[in-house]
Amino acid sequence: MQCLGAEYVVSAEKTPRQREWRPQVYRKCTDTTWLFLFFLFWTGLMFIMGYSVVAGATGRLLFGYDSFGNVCGKQNSPVEGAPLSGQDMTLKKHVFFMNSCNLDVSDVRLSSLVLCVSRCPEEQLDTLEEVQLFANSSGSFLCVYSLNSFNYTQNPNADSLCPRLPVPPSKSFPLFNRCIPQTPECYSLFASVLINDVDTLHRILSGIMSGRDTILGLSVFALALSLATVFTFRFITTLLVRILIALVILGLLFVCGVLWWLYHDYTNDLSIELDTERENMKCLLGFAIIVTVITAVLLLLIFVLRKRIKFIVELFQVANKVISNSPFLLFQPLWTFAILIFFWVLWVAVLLSLGTAGTAQVISGGQVEYKPLWGIRYLWWYHLIGLIWTSEFILACQQMTIAGAVVTCYFNRNKNDPPDHPILSSLSTLFCYHQGTVVKGSFLITLVRIPRIILMYICNALKEKRNTWSRHLFRCCFCCFWCFEECLCHLNQTVYTTTAINGTDFCTSAKDAHKILSKNSSHFTSINCFGDFIIFLGKAFVVCFTAFGGLMAFNYDRALQVWAIPLLLVAFFAYLVAHSFLSVFETVLDALCLCFVIDLETNDGSSEKPYFMDQDFMSFVKRSSKLTDAQRNKNSLRNEEGTELRPIVIDTH
Repeated sequence: MQCLGAEYVVSAEKTPRQREWRPQVYRKCTDTTWLFLFFLFWTGLMFIMGYSVVAGATGRLLFGYDSFGNVCGKQNSPVEGAPLSGQDMTLKKHVFFMNSCNLDVSDVRLSSLVLCVSRCPEEQLDTLEEVQLFANSSGSFLCVYSLNSFNYTQNPNADSLCPRLPVPPSKSFPLFNRCIPQTPECYSLFASVLINDVDTLHRILSGIMSGRDTILGLSVFALALSLATVFTFRFITTLLVRILIALVILGLLFVCGVLWWLYHDYTNDLSIELDTERENMKCLLGFAIIVTVITAVLLLLIFVLRKRIKFIVELFQVANKVISNSPFLLFQPLWTFAILIFFWVLWVAVLLSLGTAGTAQVISGGQVEYKPLWGIRYLWWYHLIGLIWTSEFILACQQMTIAGAVVTCYFNRNKNDPPDHPILSSLSTLFCYHQGTVVKGSFLITLVRIPRIILMYICNALKEKRNTWSRHLFRCCFCCFWCFEECLCHLNQTVYTTTAINGTDFCTSAKDAHKILSKNSSHFTSINCFGDFIIFLGKAFVVCFTAFGGLMAFNYDRALQVWAIPLLLVAFFAYLVAHSFLSVFETVLDALCLCFVIDLETNDGSSEKPYFMDQDFMSFVKRSSKLTDAQRNKNSLRNEEGTELRPIVIDTH
């Protein structure tokens, strides 16, 4: 009590004791309760994985199965009460639908019989004689197993035991081994029913299947453009920035013009008959409007910030000094992406196993159907939360690793002797002390994203009921949650940097960061906006030229595919790749700005308290502050002039 009283006497002011902002050598574990909760949550995920392996049958989905319970390409066990089950389908690896052009779903069951065949018919078969000739020449029997190929033309029940004529030409889908009809009308009906009449999935699937080679090529092109943009930012100059801005302007204007030209071409094309072409025309109009608005906004921002290009170049040169001390920072997205891919593949495999978990039941005609087990839907929701939470945790680990490396390099007095292995040091600090903080930050993102998914589901459900007002209300709520999530992501990045400096928990770091940033908001905002703008231009550059390549590639084949949705997917993938690589610069700049604000707060540049920042960064900050102050004085002068002239303006009216 005596010490406590002395402390209150010394601190006569009401302000709390100032925190010592320095990278802590001696740390303690933060947010351990959240780490324990994450461990318990993953225990549940491991239980779901084990349950899916025991109860699921992924082979039925991947390899396909016939109407009698036989998995294609496998040796099967017989099902009691189904005489045509338990057959050896090792050589019959393809799934064939006997009535592929007139599929229908009744009580979650296909109306058409499904068989396992050794080969899909690549040419149209118009008569039973041609079906018999195809079976004898290729060894692929397209009628029910109980009917011998010699009786195809003699059996009076051949019409019900053989495929409906004419049999369309088909090809096997590479991954799932389904015989997919190749005629446009038949293919459209087949795809829509096969995925249970989900229109969005139908359009995505049909576009990807018919343009998968183009999509793969555009994805590689987006990756190459992203690497070129990273190289540009790594060795940035004023000339390169001007070239980048010019390319973005030309690219946006060109893509905008091409979209409106294609839409005009579609509207004047009297030969448009297929629904796919009409769908392309509607999507083109939406793309053209969106790109036009984005182009106008970007052109306005470029015009406003055109005089600050030199400051942007200097800011990136300062950031590149930090990256030069830790060049492997640029490779952080690679291992993060590899870990995410591994987790996503595992997650999808478990999801597929859960979706095939069911018991075999014999129905009329000796056919077999699989009834889903009770409680599977609840496990799906738990599995979905695991996807979002774990993915955000992996991304947050990358952010904190980069922030920790920047902090280590910044708070180093001897700039000529950079610290050894800052990335490994940051990783070890993260995994030894601050995993709980990262878990808490990623959970907050998950907590905001789950309502967005629910709102999107409700909005799609209301779309069928044509409830316009309710749908618009849910969309507004969806946008509000999206804005809140973006603010939360920015807060998390600041918290991770503060934790890397002070070693404090999530809430304490958020409070400390808010206090110090609110005092220096003008410096922080002006410097941070420069870097964020040019990084966004880099992302726009990658997306713009990838979308242009997609427009030229997809437009050659209008009738056979709905290419508007695949083009949107390609653009989204291009943005995702560009964001993954350029996020390194974004994280470095955010961490540098926070370190700079802390440096100004705790030091005064004297010999007793010298700044940690080097001379280049200090000169950049001074010039940026002068420009900001000059703009502020100019605005205040205009306000004063306006105040003096206000009575004259009022008198004139």
